[in-house]
This record gives sequence, structure tokens and C-alpha cells, in this order.
Amino acid sequence: MATISSGINRLRAFEIPCGIWADGEYVASPRTVLVRWDSDWSNKVYQVYVNGQYAGVTIDSQQRQIIVQVLTSLEVPVRIEIFAVEAADAHKDFSDEVNSPVDHSGRAKISILRQQDMPVGSSIQVYSDNGTGQIDYNSPFNSLPIRVWPGWQDKAGFGMSRYGFGDFGYDSAGSIGFGKGGFGRDWFGIDADTIELISKQMTAGVYKFSVKVVDKAGNESSASEVKEITVIPAPRPAEQLGIFSYDKQTGQLVLSIS
Repeated sequence: MATISSGINRLRAFEIPCGIWADGEYVASPRTVLVRWDSDWSNKVYQVYVNGQYAGVTIDSQQRQIIVQVLTSLEVPVRIEIFAVEAADAHKDFSDEVNSPVDHSGRAKISILRQQDMPVGSSIQVYSDNGTGQIDYNSPFNSLPIRVWPGWQDKAGFGMSRYGFGDFGYDSAGSIGFGKGGFGRDWFGIDADTIELISKQMTAGVYKFSVKVVDKAGNESSASEVKEITVIPAPRPAEQLGIFSYDKQTGQLVLSIS
């Protein structure tokens, strides 16, 4: 792994004021923060990752601060990480190598591989155990069936997919192909792509999910279970932070949070 996390400490993030009122209060600049840190390295440059995504890089080995963009949603926490890298790797994106934390958005994301051997007119139903440990196949998790092929142009046809697997007459003009899908996951030239289902807000817990494909005649495939998903709702940040009391004798400071 080209990124180095050791030797980097005292990571801090500061709001950037874009205006100051007469009483001294300031208006924070949205979506940007000033990130500062200390480092034991003297011959590296530093990359910043926000929620596991590449956000910026320093221009020399002495730089210990940088301004990056962050999320502004109150429902999604922001995780900022600093890594030391060699100068030759400064502009390489190592997002795939950075271990992203468990998603704390309070939602579950399910990715389903869409392959060309799925028939036209088919749909996908997702089922969940609702945190009970037993998947309920009587009540689909998704409110409406997910159409596998919303447009007929997406489906590969005669001469473009494996013989006997496609649909005669369709030429796959708009289908996912080389360089657009997940290379190596399907046939060369007609790669597979994914369908993603993002749930509504859910309570904290460990959930099981299962997927079935239903054809136009109503025939169901066997259930394919998805690995367990841990859902952790995002904590809402404090809107106001003030001093409730301070005891000079003991040095005890009590803050009020609202």
C-alpha cells in the first residue's frame, strides 16, 4: 500500500469564516474547511481523503495545512484522513486502498449485478429481515419492483451477446460495454453494470437482505442473500455550544449543548 498513516498526528479541521458580524460572530464558508496536522515525515507529501474519497494533496513536503471540500448534510458525518505518500504518487487516487469506515448515514445500500442473460421484462424484488434475523419473503423491502431493463436499447441482442442468451432483434446500442461496466465481470465487449438500491432512514442494527429476479410471466428465481449490512444512523451535530458554568477553583468547565 502506497499510503502511510503512521507518524501523522494532531489532525484538526477548522471552519473558514467568510464574513464577520458587528458583534464578532462569523458566518462560516459552506462546504470548505481548513485541515491542519503534524507529521514526523520530512520527505513526503500528503493526501487528504474525505469519507474515503480523494480530496486534495499538498504541493511540497513542508506543507501541513490544506483547504478541502466537505459534505454539508446534517445526516452524514464527515471523516477526514491524512496519508503520507511519495512525491511520485502525489496525484494517484488511492481511494480503493483506503479502508472506508462503516456507513453512518442510517441507510442501507444494496448493489445488484445486472447481466445480459437476465430476460427482457424481468424485475428485481428485495427482501429484508428488518433486523429480526429471519428474512420476510411476503413483504418486499422495495415499494415497487425494480425493472432490470428500463429501456429496450439496454438489452443485448442477436450477434452481440452469447448465442441463445440474448433477445433476437435488439442490437444493444445503449448497453454497457467495454470501458463502461465492470471489466472482467462479464463477456468481453458487453460488460455487466450494477443496479443500486438505497433505503430510507433505518434504525441502528444489523440487517439481512435477499434478492429475487422475477420474469414477465411471474416466475421467480431462487433467493440470493446479500451479506449482512450494519446500519448506524448519523448523530446530529450540536447547533449551539455555549458555556454554562466555570469553576475557577477546580478548573471545571460545563458546556451547554443544544
